[in-house]
Amino acid sequence: MKAVAGVDIGGTSTQVALFTADLTVVERLEVPTPAAAGGGAMVGAALDAVRLLLHRTDARLLGVGVGAAGVVDAPAGRILVASDSFRDWAGFAVTAAFEEALGVPAFLDNDVNAFLRGEATAGAVAGEPDVLGMTLGTGVGGALLLDGALYGGPHGAAGEIGHIPGFGDLPCTCGARGHLETLASGRAIAARYGERTGRELDAREVAEAADPDALAVYEDAGAAVARALLVTAGLLDVTTVVIGGGVSRAWTLLEPSILRTLATEPPVSGHPVRVVPALLGGDAVAVGAAARVRAELGV
Repeated sequence: MKAVAGVDIGGTSTQVALFTADLTVVERLEVPTPAAAGGGAMVGAALDAVRLLLHRTDARLLGVGVGAAGVVDAPAGRILVASDSFRDWAGFAVTAAFEEALGVPAFLDNDVNAFLRGEATAGAVAGEPDVLGMTLGTGVGGALLLDGALYGGPHGAAGEIGHIPGFGDLPCTCGARGHLETLASGRAIAARYGERTGRELDAREVAEAADPDALAVYEDAGAAVARALLVTAGLLDVTTVVIGGGVSRAWTLLEPSILRTLATEPPVSGHPVRVVPALLGGDAVAVGAAARVRAELGV
């Protein structure tokens, strides 16, 4: 059996899946990401998972697609910029490591670009030509699909919506202040709730608490997301948005605030912003990474 692999290297876990040519999942595996151990250890963990899946299935691997956190140079297959969650990740030659170890072509995307490619190929926005993809996880990521093609920009940083300013004066993980990420990321939701209550909970636990303070924090997060979407609609006339990531699992808390804020000032185009939750869940990045392999190799 011929297969392509999709790899999602996240800050906490790495998802690896084998797919047939039509992107049907053959086998999948999740392993911890050794982010504190450096780029070599992170790629090593992913490679071990790919090898294990190949052993389980007897598949013949045609290529590997990787979605990785950070700003990436996709043509060179290298990480350009990484957050403080990752040690020795910036500058790491990801595709060269995969190709040398596995002997097949490898392709690298930013993880949010891969997420959007997955959702546009087989998920919530399949067939849509112009979409903003947003992930609300430990941080806030963004990606753009314009006229049916992912747009990375001249420096590989297009769609980085989590790091646009204008959202107060709180310090961001990137070192700047007032970025969207300071209100809408999982880390920020936990911090804002802790400031209100003195309790140390993660974003999922805050959502489960659903007390007035939790609702207020999610209200602020949803309103901030909506304001960022309106900026995108005004600049690019993109009015379809798909949102994923761990924080989006609390969709019932986020959606009302997003919709209320969007309703207060619709885009100048007169076309309302349509916001949908991701359909592929934790598989989206791996699906998108595998779809990149399929497109590049013509399988």
